[in-house]
Amino acid sequence: MTEVGKVPTLEELADRLAIQEVIHTYARGVDRADADILKSTCWEDSEVDYGGYKGPAHPFLDMLPDGLRKFVNTQHQVSNILVFLDGDSNKAKAETYLTAHHRRPDDTEMTYIGRYLDDLEKRNGVWKISFRKIVMTWHQDAACSDNFEQNASLVPIARATNQPDDPSHEFLS
Repeated sequence: MTEVGKVPTLEELADRLAIQEVIHTYARGVDRADADILKSTCWEDSEVDYGGYKGPAHPFLDMLPDGLRKFVNTQHQVSNILVFLDGDSNKAKAETYLTAHHRRPDDTEMTYIGRYLDDLEKRNGVWKISFRKIVMTWHQDAACSDNFEQNASLVPIARATNQPDDPSHEFLS
């Protein structure tokens, strides 16, 4: 483990930024319910441990969007990303805090608080996840509403969705 506060080399800094991009892209893939985005963050031989599913990542990531589309929408926010580079081995570990909001069709929200524990590998200059374990801190359920009578200024704002018509698909194409 690197000494806390040690100034990284430019290569270490570049590696850390690439790893953070992988972690952020995974969260985007979850919220867009897009298997291709999700799989782009994991090596083909990667594994995941999501509690109820432990095994190869790509088959799991192919199935995950169908489960996500049962929600009206989701938003996964990642923070406190700590990256631990393993010297010259092209391997790293990362611990990432996760807050995930899941809007259900019955106008309730399940908020999940936890962490991702990742093993990552750099192959041919590209970082991807080789193993991911999700760890739960807690979750909570609450009622939610779209109260536009109180928040009329929000009505004209574009809406996020976990469907292909989400505004980011066209914007980023």
